Amino acid sequence: MLTLTADWLSAVGLLLAQAESTALKDNMSLMQAILIGIVQGLTEFLPISSTAHVKVVPVALGWGDPGVAFTAVIQLGSIAAILWYFWTDLKQVTTQMVQATRQRKFASVDFRLGLGILLGTLPIVVAGLLIKALIPDFDNSPLRSTAAIAMASIVMALLLAVAEVWGRRRRGFDALDLKDGIGMGFAQALALIPGVSRSGSTLTAGLFMGLERATAARFSFLMGIPAITLAGLVELHSLLTSDMGGVSWGPLLGGLLAAVVSSYGAIYWLIRFLQRHTTWVFVWYRLAFGVVILVAIASGQLQNS
Repeated sequence: MLTLTADWLSAVGLLLAQAESTALKDNMSLMQAILIGIVQGLTEFLPISSTAHVKVVPVALGWGDPGVAFTAVIQLGSIAAILWYFWTDLKQVTTQMVQATRQRKFASVDFRLGLGILLGTLPIVVAGLLIKALIPDFDNSPLRSTAAIAMASIVMALLLAVAEVWGRRRRGFDALDLKDGIGMGFAQALALIPGVSRSGSTLTAGLFMGLERATAARFSFLMGIPAITLAGLVELHSLLTSDMGGVSWGPLLGGLLAAVVSSYGAIYWLIRFLQRHTTWVFVWYRLAFGVVILVAIASGQLQNS
């Protein structure tokens, strides 16, 4: 059980309050950029929400907001890492899917896996387009507030706990089918809400569907490749038409490289960790993370921005 003392909460809240008005992007050092890149890489693929941590951690350290442009760059590092790690799998699935289509062998594992990934990508694409059309100022909406991030972290922690208790964890990678891809795809769409965590929502869905923990994590990563890549391309387009947020090329490249390495390490570690361990460490962490933020807001030590 995690014990949150009043002094610790007060200290965290004070740090957040002091840093709230600081703008990091105009004077970011190489070391700061590397650390933020590491935070992005680790939290993109661990089920704890990268959006929340990349926003909160620099502020808590007194550095301020790293800015949208810098965040977009280091997210590209996570895309490079997941493509690097799963390149062999992607090539095999693509090749086998094409062959199965030509030979009309639609029952093959690779065909079901590939089609499941494609169909599972549709919900987040459709939801993203609807948000863009219906909520033009989504970046500044209440769903992206600090309190909303905290609440999302707590809710997802509770759902992961339920999945850990109720999930049967009997099905391996060879048992995946279309309904798994579609089900995980809808769960992935929830990650459009900051604080939910794409990895967390899909891992939770996988456990509810009876997948083994490591299988759920691996499928979650494969499912995320099209969605993360599409999001990265959108961010890249916005980035190329911006002024880089005032960040120099040195910190940008340092943060990008740090994100690539830490993302690759996070993928490698999580799959192996879940082969032998439960997800409870992430449940407790997400609960603590959300509670600390809410207490800091309630005490007036952190603005709900």
